[in-house]
Amino acid sequence: MAKEVSLGQDYRALGLICGIEIHQQLDTACKLFCGCPTKHREVEESNFEFFRYLRPSRSELGEIDRAALEEVLVSRKFIYKSYDTTCLVEADEEPPREINPEALEISLIIARLLNMKIVDDVQTMRKMVIDGSNTSGFQRTAYIGSEGRIDTPLGPVGIGILCLEEEAARIIEDRGDSLVYSLDRLGIPLVEIGTAPDIVSPAHARETAQYLGMILRSTGRVKRGLGTIRQDVNVSIRGGARVEVKGVQALNLVDKIVEFEVLRQVRLLEIKKELLRRKASVDDQVWNVTDLFKSTASKVLAKSLKSGGVILACRLAGFAGLVGREVQPDRRLGTEFSDRAKRAGVGGIFHTDELPAYGVSSDEVDSVRSLLGAKQGDAVIMVTGPTDRAKKALSAVQVRAREALTIVPEETRWALPDGCSEYMRPLPGSARMYPETDVPSVAITEKMLRELCLPELFLARTERFQKEHGLNGEQARVIAASPNYQLFEEIVSEHKVPASIVVRALETIPIELARDGVDVSRLTDQHYKDGFALMARGQIAKEGLADLLCALAEHPEKSASEAAIAVGLSSVDEADVEKAVVAIVAEKADLVRSKGERAAGPLMGLVMKELRGKADGAVVSAILKKEIQNILSQ
Repeated sequence: MAKEVSLGQDYRALGLICGIEIHQQLDTACKLFCGCPTKHREVEESNFEFFRYLRPSRSELGEIDRAALEEVLVSRKFIYKSYDTTCLVEADEEPPREINPEALEISLIIARLLNMKIVDDVQTMRKMVIDGSNTSGFQRTAYIGSEGRIDTPLGPVGIGILCLEEEAARIIEDRGDSLVYSLDRLGIPLVEIGTAPDIVSPAHARETAQYLGMILRSTGRVKRGLGTIRQDVNVSIRGGARVEVKGVQALNLVDKIVEFEVLRQVRLLEIKKELLRRKASVDDQVWNVTDLFKSTASKVLAKSLKSGGVILACRLAGFAGLVGREVQPDRRLGTEFSDRAKRAGVGGIFHTDELPAYGVSSDEVDSVRSLLGAKQGDAVIMVTGPTDRAKKALSAVQVRAREALTIVPEETRWALPDGCSEYMRPLPGSARMYPETDVPSVAITEKMLRELCLPELFLARTERFQKEHGLNGEQARVIAASPNYQLFEEIVSEHKVPASIVVRALETIPIELARDGVDVSRLTDQHYKDGFALMARGQIAKEGLADLLCALAEHPEKSASEAAIAVGLSSVDEADVEKAVVAIVAEKADLVRSKGERAAGPLMGLVMKELRGKADGAVVSAILKKEIQNILSQ
């Protein structure tokens, strides 16, 4: 396999290990464990709210998950907005019902399309999640299959696991000491697909994500739109650590996420090497330097002190110049420190690699360095806020600084729009899964699997449309992925009209009409069929389809024939076309003499405007060329 180099990296030499997880909402009538609709609601429609504080529990082995433990240190209040389309199951005031059979069927179809080994019995588990995204403090997830495989041009990729689980609540607002969630999304059926770590490059990651997305969309039973599909990317390199980057919503961002996480780990390893060379260390002592800033010009510090906050500082021996070292575009080691501090509820950090700045003077920096005994090669970190938060924040910074001396930490990070990422929490351990006793298991029988109706994949459909209907690659891809693909085949088969024109009528014209304010949602399948029936009988030209569809959208109660007459689309015979062309060419004879055959373009527009879709463009073009030659030969 060819070596891929991006951002100056040789991914094979770096020992890249990469896998992705796809989270896709299913388009079912109701949620996974209750009968509530899977309907998006506006927050203003909420008719009730309540709040919770969540705490971690020990696993059956007596262990507490490290990610859950960090959430407790933040101690935040979780507020939930409910609606007339949510129930007591979402509020965790009523036990869940049996698993949604429709969602289970879709997940089994997806497992078959991924060539997976399906379990004999579907057991639901509880996965501890105490970030507030689930009212119960855990997410219900059911293991469906494993040992699958897909083939991509850059190599085969194993599919390690497929689970059916409930979607988390939607976060509405972060108020610092509290989070507001909406319950409309909580419980929507979701499949999670995890690949084996077979991905060899950023381009391969993107290709794999696109292929899996194609399979999911091919079912025709998954939700579409922003937020309905998310990718999590797992990345590590030799000497680094496994890092999970969550929340990648755009497929075209997957490769950039991999590139920038590899870059981050490379840079962190370089910083670690330099810190060890300098014999750097992290002081345990925390200094209260509030008194040094009583008259500060820094607006951030002054505001904090005015509200009763303190300013705490610590010394990082040998870290000077490295806290400001870039690890991702516009993100530095200091940004990593700041991410940890923010988890404790402060706004960020100040560090001496960037000071004096932000209103902090040189004299104030010198005073702090003097108090802490910081030497020339040392860095100083400061945080401000209420005493308890400031202490937790600076402690978190010290932990991250010690990690910089020894390891690239295992983390869960959040994808940013530019392809970079920010810290969320430690990577979860294995202590957060335990059996769900409220949901009965479901036996998977051979009869159930035989009766599954597997869809035609988009790739196969695209190739078939090119071969059977003579479409080019782009046209075939568009209609193969469209919900209108069956209508397309019906129209082409029944009316024997050119396939490319049908694609334009179904996919392009409605978009153009919508831009002009036409309510195209009022168009039905029958409107399109009747319109092409008129075209097949020669009663309208293909150029008149847009006007006809516009008329039908505005007056959907009319028949296609009535709408065509109303907008003057009755076709004209060839004699009338010739009469119109002759008149326009004669009027523009000077244009023809000056431009010659190049006059055909502008004259064609004038003729078609005159005929308003009543004549076929090919017929008009042939007559126009003949008349132009007549003028030129005189």
